[in-house]
Amino acid sequence: MGPWEIVIICVAAVVLFGGAKIAGLGKNAGKAIHDFKAELNKDDKAEAEKPTEAGQ
Repeated sequence: MGPWEIVIICVAAVVLFGGAKIAGLGKNAGKAIHDFKAELNKDDKAEAEKPTEAGQ
């Protein structure tokens, strides 16, 4: 795809959905990624703090 085709698709998306709705989608996607990373880090910390059984 060339740069003009991408510009036309972006303009069509803004016309169809409106700028506010597209901004809201971006905000929600960012929040979902942030929450997902926070849960991964929380699981890693809980696993690191779990005592291991020696002698097995």
